[in-house]
Amino acid sequence: MSLEKMLITVPASSANLGPGFDSIGIAVNRYLTLKVQPSEKWYFHSNSAELKGVPEGKENLIYEVAEHIAHELGGDLSPCNVEMISDIPLARGLGSSAAAIVAGIELANQLLKAELTVDQKVRFASLWEGHPDNVAPSIYGGLIVGSHSEERTDVVYCGVPEIDLVMLVPDKELLTKKARSILPEQLPFKEAIRGSGLANVLVAAIIQGNWQLAGEMMTRDLFHHPYRLPLVDGLEDVMKSIRELGGYGAALSGAGPAIICFTEKNSGDQLRLKLSEEYPSFSVELVEPATEGIKVELFHSITEK
Repeated sequence: MSLEKMLITVPASSANLGPGFDSIGIAVNRYLTLKVQPSEKWYFHSNSAELKGVPEGKENLIYEVAEHIAHELGGDLSPCNVEMISDIPLARGLGSSAAAIVAGIELANQLLKAELTVDQKVRFASLWEGHPDNVAPSIYGGLIVGSHSEERTDVVYCGVPEIDLVMLVPDKELLTKKARSILPEQLPFKEAIRGSGLANVLVAAIIQGNWQLAGEMMTRDLFHHPYRLPLVDGLEDVMKSIRELGGYGAALSGAGPAIICFTEKNSGDQLRLKLSEEYPSFSVELVEPATEGIKVELFHSITEK
């Protein structure tokens, strides 16, 4: 029996949720799917508009991650033909690169039959990404709270919240490198304490299912919103108006420029219509928390000896 084809599906993610900077993330039902088949050489290709211009050879991010994992595990990867299918917009704050990192780890895991644990996948992904808030939701699904350093990665899976999500996605990209470059090197001690308190209440409110309070904490963030407001047209207005429009709260999704809005379950479409009227320059989409993380389907053929 030999491997004929493999499907790897990874959900998108939205990170930070305001003061949960680099530490809180939620999986979203937009997906990167790899259709993998054995081949004589590595070849990555896609018909998805979101992946136009993505490298076709070993300079592809998915391959780079997979090769790194193989090196760490002491194995060699067999070349594959990889068709990539994605509806995750690039450079919009929905974890497109994080999904690719997770896909690369899972590709190596399957090709090497390494049987990596969830914790090992999260550790590898966080070391590559530098923080767990995008990669861990793509591995777990649902919502996570995490901490990461060079020494260790700790992630708590918090389940799948019973809420609706509405994304406001602008036409223009915002590269993470630019969004990070505008952040300060350090915060005054008192301001850091205030920001940490907001983040702590955010986590406690999420655990209690008190999304009204969680939404308020998102809009009071001190860690990155104040600095990134000039980069994202409409962010300040959305955060100020979201509760009047029927939402719990809103936050910059990852490094932006997409904005994620939270509302009561089964109320998302109503909020989407209101946001579409108020902010016509955005593409406004109803999405849901992804209930599952990485999914793998293997298809084998019978080979005669």
